[in-house]
Parts: sequence; C-alpha cells; structure tokens
Amino acid sequence: MLLTDVSAALGTDFVSIAAEFGEQERDYLARTRAYVDDEVLPVINDFWERAEFPLDLVRRMGELGLVSDGIDYPGVPAMSPASAGLVAMELSRGDGSLATFAGVQAGLTMRSIDHFGSEEQKARWLPALARCEALGAFALTEPDHGSDSLLLETTARLDGDEYVLDGAKRWIGNGSVADVVVVWARGEDGKVGGYLVEKGTPGYEATVITGKLSVRAVWQADIVLTDVRVPVANKLPGARNFKDTGKVLAGTRSQCAFSALGHAVAAYDAALSYASDRKQFGKRLVEFQIVQAKLVGMLQEVVGMQLYCMRLAQLNSRGALDDTVASLAKLNNTSKARQVCLQARDLLGGNGILLENHVMRHLADVEAIHTYEGTETIQTLLVGRDITGVGAFV
Repeated sequence: MLLTDVSAALGTDFVSIAAEFGEQERDYLARTRAYVDDEVLPVINDFWERAEFPLDLVRRMGELGLVSDGIDYPGVPAMSPASAGLVAMELSRGDGSLATFAGVQAGLTMRSIDHFGSEEQKARWLPALARCEALGAFALTEPDHGSDSLLLETTARLDGDEYVLDGAKRWIGNGSVADVVVVWARGEDGKVGGYLVEKGTPGYEATVITGKLSVRAVWQADIVLTDVRVPVANKLPGARNFKDTGKVLAGTRSQCAFSALGHAVAAYDAALSYASDRKQFGKRLVEFQIVQAKLVGMLQEVVGMQLYCMRLAQLNSRGALDDTVASLAKLNNTSKARQVCLQARDLLGGNGILLENHVMRHLADVEAIHTYEGTETIQTLLVGRDITGVGAFV
C-alpha cells in the first residue's frame, strides 16, 4: 500500500502520521478499509435499523484475519499494537457495532484466555475465536454493579470436580450468541476468578436487551446464572483476584480511543463531502466562511485524536503503556469524537438525521464507547488519582 493511499485511508493526515507505519500496519489498514467500503457500508444501515446481528459480516472478519488485538499465539494472526488500533479505527469508521463485537471477541474474551488461561484452554479457544468460528463474551458487569464492579455478587462454589455459578450479568456483548463466555464470579474465599461457560450449559439464560439506540447491530444481553455447573478445568488458572479484570480492561481502553477516532473520521469525511457538493444561496457550502471554520475545528480534533492513538501504539509496543495513559486517551478521544459527530450532524442540516448519510449512526454509536470500558467519570477519577495521589471514588 502506497504512503499516499495510507494517508487517504486516515482521512486527513495533516501531520504525516502515515510515515510512521510499517508494512504490516499498511496491510491491515488496507485490508480493513476494503472490507468496510466493499462489504460493510453497503448493507450496515439496514442491520442497524433492524437491530439485527450481521453474523456473515462477523465471520468475514475472521476469514480476513482482522480479529486478534495483538495476541501472540499460534493460529492467531500476528498484529502489532498499531495494527490492532488501525483495525479498530477502520471498523468503527464503518460501524460501531462491528468494532464493539471485535472488542468483545478479541480485546476481552481472547485477552482473558490469553492472559490467564491454561495451555489447553488457549489451544482450544484462541485460534477458533480469532477465525470467528467460535464467538466469545466477557461477563463482568451486573445489574446493580457497573462502575463499582468490584462489588460483584455472582458467586462460584466448588462442588466435587465442578464449580457452581449463581448470579446475574447485564450488558454482556455477544452473551446471547457466544460459544464461550468468560464469567467473572466471587469464590468461596472472596476472591474473584474467571470461569469459561460453554454454549448449552444448563442454567445459563441470556436475553437480548431491546430498545437500544446505540450500536444496534450488535447484541448485548441480560444473563441469569442458576446452578450453572462448569468443570474445574474451565476455571482460568491465572485469574486470582479482581485486579486481573482490570488488566484486561486496561488493554481495551486503547482500542476504545482508536474506535472513537474511527467514528470521528467517518463523521468528518461525511461532512466534508456533503459540504463540497451541497449548494445553498447559489454557492457550495464549503465556500462559506463559517462552514470552513467548522470543518477546520473538526480536523483539529481529529488530528489530536490521531496523535493520542499513535502514541498509545508506540508505548504499547514497548510494553510501557500505563493504565492511566490509556484512560486519558479514551477520555479525550471519546469526548472529542462526540463533538466532531455533533458538528457533522449540524453541517448536514436536516439531512444529517438520515441513515443514508451515516452521520447519525456514528453519533449514536459513539455514545456507547463513551460509556463502556469505563465511563468518562471513572476515567477522569483514575487519571485524577494518578496525578494527585488521592483516590476520590467515594
């Protein structure tokens, strides 16, 4: 892929970020962009409007090797942190639901198994999940415990050679379709561990959450666990306390920052294209000073988000990415993406609310990223604790 093509795929590369990419990053960017342009954008509005899960599009992501989030394991596509981020960005440029699916599949499910699983668990699940032949879910959030997930109430007790799980989970992406669900539960010793619940296990009931107005083409579920029995071999041996869930979530915050950038780029591109063609009062919109000012303001935010993302990738590739740096990037990029999407909606006028122009879908979807993997408030408090040394969570 030529450098000029990479720059075009970034939307606007005002500060020559594309010059920092290697061949792998360019390949992943080109592959994902082609998938989004040729296969996703022509059909995704219909899936979004019907709130229908696009299983065939998901399977294609596995066939194209776009699902791994940088996990290094045989049978899993090699992907640098920058490549993983660019894939997340491009998927979000196409649709937030697909990016959310990939985040759950690779960033949460696969990462949990990769970090804390046995060799047998890794061999069984990681390659199949990477190919999207198996679907995964990550069940941490509960009906009464979101940001305060430390207080989770789902329990696991040992009974012979099985663990028995009881409790409830909420907002579990892929929870109704997953072949394997990483359920986080509190053991009899009070410590939190991860348990692999396989599809068809008695006592596991998942109900798709309806009435959702963001990331509508991916399904989140309410889950009830009633005397769910899993073999001792299905416990993640490396997950020993609640802090281990934080290690998984910290990794996905980087991807949230890239995803937010993808939404912003999509909105900016739509606004620039529309303003270049639309005529009012005898002139194209781009000929008006106030429109140019708005477009430059959007570009300003997009470039800042790009710089945040590439710095995240650089730090991550060296193993030097602190959790709070990822939190700051997610906080910044989701907040800025909301502003860019709002400006795009405004520039398109009444046409901005039509799905065919894509902007409203991105505006709605970025609201989900703004909340999941840690809300704006929680990210702010994490960074605040880091810079002051004072925890202000209560």
